Amino acid sequence: MTGKKARIIAVVNEKGGVGKTVTVINLGAGLSTKGKDVLIVDMDPQLNATKGLGVSLDQDSPSVYDVIKVSEPVPAQAAIVKTAWEHLDLLPSHADLSGVEIELVDEPGRENRLKEALAPVLDLYDFILVDTPPSLSVLTVNVFAFAQEILVPCQTHPYSYGALDELLETVSVIREEINPDIKITGVLPTFFDQRTRVSNIVLDSLRADERFQGGLFDTVIRVNTTIAESAYYGKPVVFFRRSSTGAGDYMALTDEILA
Repeated sequence: MTGKKARIIAVVNEKGGVGKTVTVINLGAGLSTKGKDVLIVDMDPQLNATKGLGVSLDQDSPSVYDVIKVSEPVPAQAAIVKTAWEHLDLLPSHADLSGVEIELVDEPGRENRLKEALAPVLDLYDFILVDTPPSLSVLTVNVFAFAQEILVPCQTHPYSYGALDELLETVSVIREEINPDIKITGVLPTFFDQRTRVSNIVLDSLRADERFQGGLFDTVIRVNTTIAESAYYGKPVVFFRRSSTGAGDYMALTDEILA
């Protein structure tokens, strides 16, 4: 499992509830079924990706917090855990991560803590997928500094579509000041309900938006209760119910990413 060079994709949207974590978990699972070695990095103090992969840490187990903290950080390899599925690893989160902002406030190069910590494992994986908090914080900036690509889930709802302006502005600033090579791989429509007029209007708007020409995924993640059910049981929907609409949509996204 050596000699690789990971493709680093951050799943980002400063708006909550748009399907970031679900996308990280299920894209990672989809890629793992294709034989790709995947590391999921949970950079959200709410640790939903950690829970969504059925991982429960012991009190003394290291997490991503221990990897990026200032005092006596732990090597990334010591904190990475195997999930229940082949080719799918996790760098878990912890509630302590919410305090890292205060710890790093006066730290030189604080935006590069994650990038430097994960440098030793880049050749172990084909893909590193990063889940982010729904806010612009030092954690998100660390993700932007580390990532090569950004995948943007956008709920097919007017508020979510309207919030893309702010995100694009943030990415522009990150390019100028921190990571000039970062690019938006694509915008992913989520929570699409073809029965509702508003979902169809927003999807049409995304497809017509000149900012995303060539940068909007063909895949659309449809509303599917099985996705929520799989999260409850701590399993990606791709493994929970392969025949479901949700699994089919995320496997289609997997194929697009690989293409």
